[in-house]
Amino acid sequence: VQLQASGGGLVQAGDELRLSCAASSGQTFGRQTVAWFRQAPGKEQEFVAAFWRGGSNTYYADSVKGRFTISGNNAKNTVYLLMNSLRPEDTAVYYCAADPSIILSSVRMSRSYRYWGQGTLVTVSS
Repeated sequence: VQLQASGGGLVQAGDELRLSCAASSGQTFGRQTVAWFRQAPGKEQEFVAAFWRGGSNTYYADSVKGRFTISGNNAKNTVYLLMNSLRPEDTAVYYCAADPSIILSSVRMSRSYRYWGQGTLVTVSS
């Protein structure tokens, strides 16, 4: 599966932004797990949210719970990350990832995902 992440940009604190992760033409996510990770400058990559096995469950990092929502559109083969109440500390490159074989205990682990998009930069100004 080839992934295309988009939707990043420069916003102010408190604003909303929606990221998209699209499977390439002719491909579908099916029951794959799709996740978002992010990496801020000088920091390690961290888990943000996951859409597990086609949406049977969703998972969030504590730092974004209640502010971010992950959802999917099977018809468009796209998974979205709606980010509300953005904070400067949300500034990072956001990556989407997918894999058909994720088990629940590894959903937050980046090394578990086989397919990755190219990343989209989100900058939140204070």
